[in-house]
Amino acid sequence: MKLVSTPYRLEEKPKHMEKLLTLENVSIVNIQLKTGETIAEHDSKREVIIVVRKGAVIFDVEGEETLVTQGNVLHMVPFEKHSLRATEDTDIIVLQVEA
Repeated sequence: MKLVSTPYRLEEKPKHMEKLLTLENVSIVNIQLKTGETIAEHDSKREVIIVVRKGAVIFDVEGEETLVTQGNVLHMVPFEKHSLRATEDTDIIVLQVEA
């Protein structure tokens, strides 16, 4: 068993990104953004699952905007181009899974 800490860092600094764990077929990243902060368009060679722990974020995936909140989970297939913008202070977990 391994317990990984994910402290809330937005009180200390803006935009926080930290790789939490890397295993053979999955990487887990914590991203924390203040309202209005963005991450530029990019893609991943892995499947991506987004879980919002706090706040809300708009993902632009291949030109289609989707609001992701605590009430849903976003799944993207490999190489889907996406960017994101926090609509409020946001804390998300990103799981990058080997297809």
